[in-house]
Amino acid sequence: MKTSLLSLLMCAAGFARAESPVNIGSRLELFVDRLLIERMEGVRLELYHPVKTPRPKSPLPVHHMVTVIKDGNLYRAWYRGSDPALPTRKEEPSGREVIHYAESDDGHEWRFPILRLHEVGGTKENNVILANQPRLLENFMPFLDTRPGIPPTERYKALSGHPGPGNKLGLDKPGHGLVAFVSPDGIHWTNKGEVIPYRPQWRHAFDSPNVSFWSEAEQLYVCYFRTWTPDDRLRTISRVTSPDFIKWSDPVAMNPNRPGEHLYTNMTAPYPRAPHIYLSFPTRFVPGRGDAPAYDKKDDNVTDVLFMSTRAGSTRYDRTFTEAFIRPGLDPKRWINRANYVALNIHFLRPDEISIYHRSGDRYVLRTDGFISVHAGSAEGELLTKPLIFSGRELVLNYSTSAAGGIRVELQQPGGQPIPGFTLADSATLYGDRIEGAVTWKDNSDLSSLAGRPVRLRVVMTEADLYSFRFK
Repeated sequence: MKTSLLSLLMCAAGFARAESPVNIGSRLELFVDRLLIERMEGVRLELYHPVKTPRPKSPLPVHHMVTVIKDGNLYRAWYRGSDPALPTRKEEPSGREVIHYAESDDGHEWRFPILRLHEVGGTKENNVILANQPRLLENFMPFLDTRPGIPPTERYKALSGHPGPGNKLGLDKPGHGLVAFVSPDGIHWTNKGEVIPYRPQWRHAFDSPNVSFWSEAEQLYVCYFRTWTPDDRLRTISRVTSPDFIKWSDPVAMNPNRPGEHLYTNMTAPYPRAPHIYLSFPTRFVPGRGDAPAYDKKDDNVTDVLFMSTRAGSTRYDRTFTEAFIRPGLDPKRWINRANYVALNIHFLRPDEISIYHRSGDRYVLRTDGFISVHAGSAEGELLTKPLIFSGRELVLNYSTSAAGGIRVELQQPGGQPIPGFTLADSATLYGDRIEGAVTWKDNSDLSSLAGRPVRLRVVMTEADLYSFRFK
């Protein structure tokens, strides 16, 4: 059996330092960060970019602050519009915003029910669900509350609010923070009052999507919201938590910005297949380029969409890659003022494909779990994980290989010694393209004898990509 340089270095070091195993249980783990990676030799992490699908015949309209939620078999969407009969923001800050509602059976083609709840533009023949609430509807982003035991009247929730323009350092009075909304059906909403107050140490805050959700992993409500860095005044992100959606913790600045970088939105939410991992698709705002509306020529800018992640309970983002995840592209309209945002939440219209919605009405797709892979070229390379503790009987991988490529897996003791029966020589070579392919060793896939014990994975690859893994 070939002995790699990595294996020799590991044996020479003898794993002298004690490492606490990471207990992953039977969770799906993605390579969006380096938490589980000990070393890589001849392989690298690679970022993938979603591809635009053919445009729907009836797309979501071009609007800001889009949220898409799947409720049972129905896809539901909320987005911001405006009432032309009300004052503009220049005349009365955040005075004319309204919230529209749409729905879909397949997540691709959308319909816009006439609800007749609010008169907008002189008519009630519309799909508006919220109106006439100055300062409160500019960044309304709902979520479906999955917390056990919630009242049916609060099945949907949202945090929303806008403090108005200008420098607000020293502001210390109610009415400028985030307000809690609740709803039984996502259409009829009740304002429960301000729950996250404005802080006097902030120059500005809350003026973009303030996203919240119930975290199954943390057993808390979590909110990620807009703040600004105090010195260089960069748009950035802070985090708070709550046990009841009423009392919230002190804000923690996460500050994921690179030097000089504005993060206009955050769009952070749990990844449905691995809810202990939160994925974020912030819009990067680049001032001084592109174009802006005639009323705001001082604010020329272009935007694109980035990819970040964080884990349950963490107060920092991981940015394994710092370049654009979704570029503006060939359409000139995507190179103007604030043209590139994605909707809150990703969805699986097919088991093997992630859907990401863009404010343009387009839908982008990506392989399931396929944000970042461990990639091997034609030369053999390998990945070694940190010590892991798992539960389950079987190891499954999400992988893709070329016709000539393959993947083999060795299980090791924490010190690097191969475990008899699960060595590289025993491993069957995986090849092909699977969202969930089981690893076997001499036709044996049963790992129950190792469950609960610290092990390392040594993955040897050629012309292959490994996107995620899980013990089942």
